[in-house]
Order: sequence, then C-alpha cells, then structure tokens
Amino acid sequence: MSWIILFFAGLFEVGWAVGLKYTDGFTRPLPTLLTVAAMIISLGLLGLAMKELPLGTAYAIWTGVGAVGTVIAGIILFGESMALIRLASVALIVCGLLGLKLSH
Repeated sequence: MSWIILFFAGLFEVGWAVGLKYTDGFTRPLPTLLTVAAMIISLGLLGLAMKELPLGTAYAIWTGVGAVGTVIAGIILFGESMALIRLASVALIVCGLLGLKLSH
C-alpha cells in the first residue's frame, strides 16, 4: 500500500508544480489555493509512505515521479520541447525509479 500512496504523492507533486505556473506569482487566488492544497496533500502522502519505506527510496521516487510527470505535463500543457535528449533523460530517470523499486 505504501508504494501506491507514494505514487499518488508524486502525482500531487506534479499537480503543485504545474499549479505554480498558473498562480502567476501567487497573485491568482484559486490557482494559489489549489497549488497549496496539492503541496500539503503531496507532503502528507509522502509522510505516510515513509512510515514503511526507507527515506532515501521514498524521497527519490517521490521526486522522480514528480519530475517525470512534470516534464510530461509541460510537453502536453505548454508545448515544451520533445527533443530526443530530453526524452532520453526522462527515460533514464524512469530506469532509476524502477531500479530503486526493484532493489527494495
């Protein structure tokens, strides 16, 4: 169950990272509120997952899921680059995440 919780913590990390783009420097109330809520939920879920998972593994996977998800969201929502080196770099992060999961 901790792995599922950790995955959702990573998804909420994506939510707050993307939300930051929409807050316009925290000047827009609704996007700011939703971004802060996603931050709280993400950290709360990370804390729950860490009750059973090692610190280093949980934190690395949380940030990795967030990083990969944010890159994908940037490509889909903001038309960011899909350069081969960028996608290959994301693939390396995914390989690292799989390695951490398999080594646990």
